[in-house]
Amino acid sequence: MTEKDFDLTRRSFIDRVLMATAGAAMSAATPWAAMAAGAQTLGTGKVRLGVIGTGDRGRALIQNIGKTRNCMVAAICDTYAPNIVKAQQWVAAGTPTFADHRAMLDAGGLDAVVIATPLNMHAKHSMDAFDAGLHVWCEKAMARTIADCGAMVRKSQDSRKVLQIGHQRMFHPTYLNALRRVKAGEIGTITQIRASWHRNNSWRRPVPADSNDRRINWRLYRESSAGLMTELATHQLQVGNWFLDGVPTRVLGSGSICYWKDGREVYDHVALIYEYAGGRKFIYTSLLNNARYGCEEQIQGSKGSIEPELGRIYQEIPPKTLALQRMQADVKRGHKRVVPIGGATWFPELPVTTPGDSLGWGEYDETMLQFEGFGEAVRSGKPLPGLLYQAYNASVASLLGEQAMDKGEALTWPTGLVTI
Repeated sequence: MTEKDFDLTRRSFIDRVLMATAGAAMSAATPWAAMAAGAQTLGTGKVRLGVIGTGDRGRALIQNIGKTRNCMVAAICDTYAPNIVKAQQWVAAGTPTFADHRAMLDAGGLDAVVIATPLNMHAKHSMDAFDAGLHVWCEKAMARTIADCGAMVRKSQDSRKVLQIGHQRMFHPTYLNALRRVKAGEIGTITQIRASWHRNNSWRRPVPADSNDRRINWRLYRESSAGLMTELATHQLQVGNWFLDGVPTRVLGSGSICYWKDGREVYDHVALIYEYAGGRKFIYTSLLNNARYGCEEQIQGSKGSIEPELGRIYQEIPPKTLALQRMQADVKRGHKRVVPIGGATWFPELPVTTPGDSLGWGEYDETMLQFEGFGEAVRSGKPLPGLLYQAYNASVASLLGEQAMDKGEALTWPTGLVTI
């Protein structure tokens, strides 16, 4: 597949996904793609979504829903009135608004809900939606506790309703192309993934006079968030599980409030090692006071490396010979040459700076694509296979990492988790 093949414009979701997932080697990693391929005949009416939570993230989701072929926003809900006012510019005139999600559910006229509320409210809002007979799309992470994550899955299974979590990288053609090339063996055996998400801001937002700090800055408090682990790491833990084709066996790490000593309760600096079968590692760091390395994943194999966030693939270059080793070989052969002292030849393991090859870019939006996928799942009444499995394990991994840092000890993967 060439870069030109991946120079995608506004074509159908199915075309984009199938281009990246073609081939038997990808079927286990993206089983939802084959199902989606036949889903276009299920109907022409748009799936009616009620959005619970219209803060910054909720409004971004509303805008992406508006770009889909098969979904529409039929109602919006937020307990904070200014958020409703801001969201109204992105929905059709006359769209019903609510301050209580239960009132929105009782009003009817919906096929599914979109949940973009603080993390500790995800389970409650999902359960209420399932009780109302609706399907659920929920922002990652799934819930504030591992137990609540499991409860959401069980409720979805018992009610036979779709539960889809917002892991848009599973719909990103560049990531799908990267995964295809890994499955094809292009970078050899993967033994390590390094991932980071670094920013340089406090995460603290100004508090309006009509609100309070815990409502506006809920990400900074343990009651409602695990901070970096649930707001950022969850995405990359999903990528790690996906490319390593498994879940961790154990995790150890360290977290601290290292820089932003402003009364927050969640760590602003975390470093963790997730161990997988066969000794493989997923190494993760995230901090809030230096953005130099930003958001990236480095998938490292014996034949090469892939950096899907940057859209690049690199072939492994044979190591250079140390200058002293060359000199010893020259002496044995009776050859003479200049031996540089203190030059670059003394540091053969400096980072490789070659540009690598492109994984392909295009004019697509994976957040929009995941809603098109959700719309087809709601129409069929069947979840897109594989998505919830990935989301659940990523949320468990993020919360287990938080526990490992809090306890200062390595923790093994929990037993008794829900079967998906």
